[in-house]
Amino acid sequence: MFKIVALAIALVVLIEGLIPFISPKGYKQFLRQVLQTDDGVIRIIGFVMIITGVIALKLLLMYN
Repeated sequence: MFKIVALAIALVVLIEGLIPFISPKGYKQFLRQVLQTDDGVIRIIGFVMIITGVIALKLLLMYN
């Protein structure tokens, strides 16, 4: 189980690193927009991401 979690974290880090590597200017612009976004909106986006991740994990574990 630890190996799966470590692989998942490594994959997330890899994907998150691709964005600033490929387009640093676009990444800076994105960060500026995030800084101007209301905290409530960011919280809702985070919540939706958590729920999506939990559902994806459940489905993957159910069919594995």
